[in-house]
Amino acid sequence: MQTKDLELLVTRTMPYGKYKGRLIADLPGNYLNWFARNGFPPGEIGRLLTLMQELDHNGLKPLLDPLRQTST
Repeated sequence: MQTKDLELLVTRTMPYGKYKGRLIADLPGNYLNWFARNGFPPGEIGRLLTLMQELDHNGLKPLLDPLRQTST
């Protein structure tokens, strides 16, 4: 994981699916867990979803709050 990855979580939107257009950092835990059970997509989006699922699962989403403030 790199700092840039955390910044991408609060700036990159989901490119497809039920939550298309929503920030990856704002995706619901059950949606992230679905990917964890069924497989993450390949490429950068899969890497970001994997990271977000880990943060959500371990209760670390508040770590993104300072990044949100600087990205707006």
